[in-house]
Amino acid sequence: MSDIATTRLSSKGQVVIPEAIRQRMRLEAGTEFVVVGEDGTVVLKVIEPPSMRDFDEIVAKARNDARLAGLREFDIADAIRAVRSA
Repeated sequence: MSDIATTRLSSKGQVVIPEAIRQRMRLEAGTEFVVVGEDGTVVLKVIEPPSMRDFDEIVAKARNDARLAGLREFDIADAIRAVRSA
């Protein structure tokens, strides 16, 4: 069930998320959001890190893609060194 409330934009561009919504969604100070705005609609989406399982899958796919592209570990180390020295 979703809560409905109103809020205002401050002179500093700040928006207060009503307490009932903060509590229900367990939002705390420092929570980060992606903000999308278009055609009179603003959407806040909480940024959540991937789970360890999702992260492992992302790493496995990246390793597989690198292998298929013919990249080797030292190629990546060389690329990192080149970027850091630029």
